[in-house]
Amino acid sequence: MLFRASAETVAVMALDSSLFFHLNEQFCHVLGHRPSSSEARSWERSIPALAAALNDAGLGKVEVILEYALPLNSRRVDAVLAGTHPVTGEPSYVVVELKQWSQAAPDEDDATLCHVDRYTRPVLNPIEQVRRYCQYIANFNGAVAGHPERVSGVAYLHNATESGVAGLRDIECDDQGRLFTAARRGEFLDYLRAKLSPTVPGACAADELLSGKPVPSRQLMSVAAQEVREREQFVLLDEQQVAYRMVLNAVRRAKQSDHKEVVVVTGGPGTGKSVIALSLLGELYRQGAPALHATGSQSFTTTMRKVAGARKREVQDLFKYFNSFMTAERNSLDVLICDEAHRIRETSANRYTPAIHRTGRAQIDELIDVAHVPVFLLDEHQVVRPGEMGTVADIRAAAAVRGLGCSVIQLDGQFRCGGSDAYLRWVVRLLGLEAGGPVVWEPDDRMQLLIADTPGEMENFLEDRRAQGYGARISAGYCWPWSQLPKQGDPLAADVVIGEWARPWNVRGERGVAGAPPSALWATDPAGFGQVGCVYTAQGFEYDWSGVIIGPDLVWRGDRWITDRTASKDPVFKKSTPDADVDRLIRNTYKVLLTRGMVGTVVYSTDPETRDKLRELMGSRDVVAA
Repeated sequence: MLFRASAETVAVMALDSSLFFHLNEQFCHVLGHRPSSSEARSWERSIPALAAALNDAGLGKVEVILEYALPLNSRRVDAVLAGTHPVTGEPSYVVVELKQWSQAAPDEDDATLCHVDRYTRPVLNPIEQVRRYCQYIANFNGAVAGHPERVSGVAYLHNATESGVAGLRDIECDDQGRLFTAARRGEFLDYLRAKLSPTVPGACAADELLSGKPVPSRQLMSVAAQEVREREQFVLLDEQQVAYRMVLNAVRRAKQSDHKEVVVVTGGPGTGKSVIALSLLGELYRQGAPALHATGSQSFTTTMRKVAGARKREVQDLFKYFNSFMTAERNSLDVLICDEAHRIRETSANRYTPAIHRTGRAQIDELIDVAHVPVFLLDEHQVVRPGEMGTVADIRAAAAVRGLGCSVIQLDGQFRCGGSDAYLRWVVRLLGLEAGGPVVWEPDDRMQLLIADTPGEMENFLEDRRAQGYGARISAGYCWPWSQLPKQGDPLAADVVIGEWARPWNVRGERGVAGAPPSALWATDPAGFGQVGCVYTAQGFEYDWSGVIIGPDLVWRGDRWITDRTASKDPVFKKSTPDADVDRLIRNTYKVLLTRGMVGTVVYSTDPETRDKLRELMGSRDVVAA
């Protein structure tokens, strides 16, 4: 949260503008940058309207939590009103989404989406938006996880007329999703009085909500089978739900009029791309629609086949690879969901491809042609191999050649790294993937960042976390050679050698070796902790604690990072690979590795000068002091 006080205090501070100064300062401190002009303007115009309504309703003692941060998520709710229910005497919370819109119209195909003049694409109906916030809080905040009835939700469009937004009520309204306008202000006051007592201060209820421990995140793999086979397991928020609905609407249009269109969903690590993909696959599977999921990652596809398709072959067959469609019939699928689409290759052919199929046809063309609605989910900053070409520009161009429409949805909220936007921004600044240079890490209450003096120290720290019930993995840059698989009965070779510490790389291949899982399951099988993972086995996965070894391919010298391609043992880097490409791909590799952790990250560098710089940027947060 950015601020909390009684409704009386909020009203007074809004009047003398001290509230907005405080919000600006807190925003900068917590998030590391200044709020946009539109966000600051919304505070100045919407918060006084809410405070006035509360005080006019006689609810001045209710506690107002402004910019409440959702658990395990970077999303912030405009306001949560905390108090006591006037009938039950139990804690009661009203989630409020504030809109300055004067008018909005429902999408003609889907009333859960709506159109507002200032936006170029549909946005989520605010009734559905606030309802999903309520469901998410009830799912993930320990204070209300067992009491969803304590959480209500309302969208307050204080500038809107009834005629301007009447169509938004075409969707079902319930106790977690209601909408009020200025014209129905009286009804809004009655609603607030029905949820919150005017006589009992709300500070204790607010304390309880804010101190509620986050319920462990529903990590993708743990609910994959239920999502595909049974029912929706994930609460999609804001742009996630917009993307989900836009794909389903495109499928409906395709069926009705032999229509074809392309959808691209782009966002950084942890923005929910794979969750959207799995939610779509599950819904389409339950509808009986011809739909498949595809990736360029053996680890991800193998794991999904094992987890989601456990003991059910027809579900296993839903998960394919990008190179599975070389001979597929055009438009034979309703939907092809291309997850991790940044890993699309120039062509699907490899050395094992029969000559008859070596047509030189672009892989992106195969993926677009096979389905009425091809869906691409990608993060351009996760390109880590030469020849990967899944970018928004590439997909737009391929769609344009066919005369197809291409919708692009940008995700910004994120669920990895404890939902810490500040940590993700720190990582991209650290690696020079965003302008401005590295900055000193300022701890937040969402993500822990520590540095180790030795890899053994890192490993011991992570072992302690595992003993406490957390998952953990150690990964590294591809800076050590990779031995061939040992003979049956022999142990894995300890290839990653740093001083006296030596550990094997993760298993290479589809069978486990000496108790270690096959490569595709390294990130999800607990036995994977004994080996060091590379970017190709870590990408696409998450675990509670992430140990990252920065090798000699990326070192700090003077005032900048230097990438040393000679220190990389990655066979995908050929002599013909330009230095600029190698530099970008090495930095992207460490971005992937540094953004796998859900709770915390421990960093170690093999280079002394680099360790000193990291310690400076991390404020000397050593694992021994943690």
